[in-house]
Amino acid sequence: MLAHGLLTQHLKQALKDSYGIDADEKDIVLQKTRKEFEGDFTLVTFPFIKAAKQSPEQVGDTLGKFLLAANSTFTKYNVVKGFLNISLSNDFWLQFFSGAQIENYGYKKEGSSGKTIMVEYSSPNTNKPLHLGHIRNIILGYSVANILRTQGHNILKVNLVNDRGIHICKSMLAWQKFGNGETPQSSGIKGDHLVGKYYVEFDKQYKKEIAELVSQGKPKEEAEKQAPLILEAQQMLQKWEAGDKEVKDLWKKMNGWVYDGFATTYSVLGVDFDKTYYESDTYLLGKELVQEGLDKKVFYKKDNGSVAIDLSADGLDEKIVLRSDGTSVYITQDIGTAIERFKEFPQLNQLIYTVGNEQEYHFKVLFLILQKLGYAWAKECYHLSYGMVELPDGKMKSREGTVVDADELLDEMFSTAEQTTKELGKVEGFANDELKHLYKTIGSGALKYFMLKVDAKKKMLFDPKESIDFNGNTGPFIQYTYARIQSVLGKAGETKAIDPKVELNELERELIKLVYEFPSVLEESAKTYNPSHIANYIYELTKTFNRFYHDHSILKEENETIKQLRLALAKQCGQIIKNGMNLLGIEVPNRM
Repeated sequence: MLAHGLLTQHLKQALKDSYGIDADEKDIVLQKTRKEFEGDFTLVTFPFIKAAKQSPEQVGDTLGKFLLAANSTFTKYNVVKGFLNISLSNDFWLQFFSGAQIENYGYKKEGSSGKTIMVEYSSPNTNKPLHLGHIRNIILGYSVANILRTQGHNILKVNLVNDRGIHICKSMLAWQKFGNGETPQSSGIKGDHLVGKYYVEFDKQYKKEIAELVSQGKPKEEAEKQAPLILEAQQMLQKWEAGDKEVKDLWKKMNGWVYDGFATTYSVLGVDFDKTYYESDTYLLGKELVQEGLDKKVFYKKDNGSVAIDLSADGLDEKIVLRSDGTSVYITQDIGTAIERFKEFPQLNQLIYTVGNEQEYHFKVLFLILQKLGYAWAKECYHLSYGMVELPDGKMKSREGTVVDADELLDEMFSTAEQTTKELGKVEGFANDELKHLYKTIGSGALKYFMLKVDAKKKMLFDPKESIDFNGNTGPFIQYTYARIQSVLGKAGETKAIDPKVELNELERELIKLVYEFPSVLEESAKTYNPSHIANYIYELTKTFNRFYHDHSILKEENETIKQLRLALAKQCGQIIKNGMNLLGIEVPNRM
């Protein structure tokens, strides 16, 4: 039996026998003992003092004595201000560790949970390349999907591409007018960057036209509406919606360039999708549901002909779901798309949207409307919200001068990884192609780890140079430790089973306790959709292993029994580091 179960069982009995308290398991809150106190697990005694009619310290002392008398697994206890700290025996930890030496320990629950979860992430527009914000979105969504899978859930990873609308027509029109037939092949420019170039060009020419009209005496607001370029872009959108062949062919061609560009970036990031949805296929889905909402009196028609829902009773505002001209708004499309997904996948239990925190209100409204329309699954929809990413001033200005695009950032990461690795003299014995792969592994690992170690809800400052430090709470530090472990194991050759009676020193015991925590860290991370729990746990494991490696010899240990224990610890720590980093989408190299 695992420590938590064993302790809970005996504590329930102790409370019953000592005080006549029939405690519920949820009332017995066990925590990891803080480092400044002796013990493995800590019980908070305060919930029981009223029924026990004793002070927190007295309750702790009574329960501690009961545990020591009840089972030899419990070896010591101490009470600090109502916190009962309990130590478990050397034999217990060794027995646990003997059973935990498997490749996928804690990594995957046996059998299926029976739950299917769809995780949506990336969601780019086809008028420009992926940027820094997309990187946080993609890394977060992909990692959460991986983590949820460890709990036995069936996961569907999806992407919704915004491939239609006025912003797409702006790029198309600018290319048509100013592109001179330029293609990714003729220019050597990656497809998404080429289309982005013409989106910027449209904006430049449009501003010139506005300035010209303003100089002729037109008010700025009027000039913005009457500039020839915007009128042409609107006309192009109307033609697209009417199915005009010439416009549709251009749209397919330029979107094709963008998809090729996105595919390259996704490949470099090491992420994928089970299905990609396109807004051009889904944007009309919600319109037919408006009538359903009117029939159910969930929606109402306004005097100007638009359709709305009043959510003021729920602490929100009125929301338009259909404009007076009969066109849909974003929320209408999202309503239709959500319903369509649950129809397409009848086994679907939950839908998770990875979208920035500026859209929190949008998702509150969306989920509430779906509930009011009578869809029970709406309560299982979840907005995985994240904060903005900022860079130190003056670093890596993008080609447009405003947004840092993903490819530029990745190139910078690989270049910084190469420079840092060379400076540290860690390139001996590698062939050129191995070095290129190593720089990419270190660079992308540094980027992903640095972003995922921060709680997603927080705004963060991303510093590329700081992220590639080989010391401290960084991806390269963890990767280097893994490579060090593989080197030790490679030199050791074949290992033997550990002796169940070997005596543990303090750091050996600490490492085994950290191994023990891995499944509960995964569980908590999945429950809270928070990869930072795993990132910071791996760092703690890595840091503790390095202290152990520094203080205690492994290969030169003369006592064979102790040597085999230390090799087993190194192997299991390495395996957990590899599995944990894999959940964050990070590769760990065997040598560095």
